[in-house]
Amino acid sequence: MSQRKGRLTVTVDRALIDAGNAAVAKGQADSLSGWVNLALQERATRERRLQTMAAAIATYEAEFGVISAAELAAQARADRRSAIIPAGAKPPPKKARRRRAM
Repeated sequence: MSQRKGRLTVTVDRALIDAGNAAVAKGQADSLSGWVNLALQERATRERRLQTMAAAIATYEAEFGVISAAELAAQARADRRSAIIPAGAKPPPKKARRRRAM
């Protein structure tokens, strides 16, 4: 066994085993071990990115103050206005406005 690899025994949902074996059968992975290794690598990368983003937000908020819900909502609206919708794609449905009870 190489120093780069280690043996791991885990219990996995049958559907995930089937998905991994299907990926191997389609040539999308060299082996079930390789498929699982890639999934773990992608998860570890995602977790590192989230930690880095959390640290960046904490640094920003320490300098400029907490980002408010109103600021987040305003940025979400701006992002939607500036989004580029690919040709042939349907735009997301517009939210129905709720009427206020009087």
